Amino acid sequence: MKVLRFSTHPASVAYSMTTLGSSMMNSIFSFYYVKLFLNKYNISEGAFHKSQVVYMIWNALNDPLFGYLQDNSRIPCCSRRRMSILYGAPFYSLAFLLAWFPWRSYEAGDWLSGMHLVITLCAFDGMLTFVLLAQCALFAEISENHQVRLRLIKYSQVASLVGSSSVLFCGLVSQNMDNFFAFQVFCVLVALLGCACMVYTGFHSESRFDAKVTEASSQQQQPLSFAAVTTMTKQILTNRDFQLFVIMNFFQVFLLAFFNNFAMIFADHLIPPDALPSLAKSIMYGAGFICPQLLVLCGQDLLHVIGYYRIILITFAVEAGGAVTMLLLGAGHYYCLAVFITVNMILVQAAFSLFNLPLADIIDSDLQKYKRSSPLSSMVFGTNALFTKPAQSLAPMLVVSILNQYGYEELKDGNVTDQGALEVLHSTMFLLICLVPLCITSLQFFSWKPFSIRESHTTDSKYVEG
Repeated sequence: MKVLRFSTHPASVAYSMTTLGSSMMNSIFSFYYVKLFLNKYNISEGAFHKSQVVYMIWNALNDPLFGYLQDNSRIPCCSRRRMSILYGAPFYSLAFLLAWFPWRSYEAGDWLSGMHLVITLCAFDGMLTFVLLAQCALFAEISENHQVRLRLIKYSQVASLVGSSSVLFCGLVSQNMDNFFAFQVFCVLVALLGCACMVYTGFHSESRFDAKVTEASSQQQQPLSFAAVTTMTKQILTNRDFQLFVIMNFFQVFLLAFFNNFAMIFADHLIPPDALPSLAKSIMYGAGFICPQLLVLCGQDLLHVIGYYRIILITFAVEAGGAVTMLLLGAGHYYCLAVFITVNMILVQAAFSLFNLPLADIIDSDLQKYKRSSPLSSMVFGTNALFTKPAQSLAPMLVVSILNQYGYEELKDGNVTDQGALEVLHSTMFLLICLVPLCITSLQFFSWKPFSIRESHTTDSKYVEG
């Protein structure tokens, strides 16, 4: 019966297949790459920071670059959203595999491990951006109706729920990466499945504006001048709601990277094996990636009734309250700490899953205000990423710097024997896991509060769809 229900919305199924493929790969990549390069490849702190700086610059620049190409190019593989996904999928999958196969047996501080990390991060993020930017544009362009967009989110969350379970199964198959060969085999299978899912989107998904793109290509229109692109970018940047969203989203990306990269490291150090065995931790990590989608699916009625604006605001308050509670309880309450880390991972990812809704509303507002013939979907998503993506690099850089000041680098090399120094390191980890969410969600609450597009869930399609 459920299959029949899915078949009534082929556009939603086609759209969500890219979410399925990308979430399988992204969840594994974001969860394991920091631990892999720090603990297995023994990358030095200097090389790690240099890699993150290069990644931060590339990460910020490639989004507006690809956004401009996809909104203004006359080449079908760039200008048509589904074609961008179709041609980008194989390269995206290959880039995902780069991290998991060392180029030689790395010694501690080997310069090649630093080069490996730079190329891996830049290649993976470049292809991720090219494919997912096209998918984000599809979200805004498949329909302008809020209910249709909620349906896209619903299907996408089901796909993300299935895809994010890759972290759980990867942890179980590879004993949390202890069996590295099993881990590598699992990643190859995930890459193949992910590519197949995105290719499905490439063949079956359509944007309402594809006909206009095809017509423009056939008429051989001249590409926009630099002055025109500058004007459009300025119009996007001066949008007050866009500014507020970018500030809030920057902190969300930082917090998401913080939990994705360090939840496993902190839990391993702060929760002893006799309190929570390896299997339980694997389930805990998997829940952090699977449950956000369940939460969003269960909250569909709330999205209809009170809208994304209020739900996002509430999650910030809940996260801040949880951090204060954990700080007061202390690090010795291991089960409470495990629940706190898991709940935070869930809430941060769940709120982030809704962010396409405000961006789509901002795109609609821009389309109306400037009476454009087609929306600047990729440019809006790309400009947003220009300012928010650097947080993906800042989070690991700052946290690794703080941890290494308290002996983390010596600990992973097996050189720490002083129990007092170890306790100081663990105290630092506990303060980080509590204070970072507390400070960031407080800033997010006050930056998101003035956002003005709050009632789009109460209105029907704002334009006549053609």
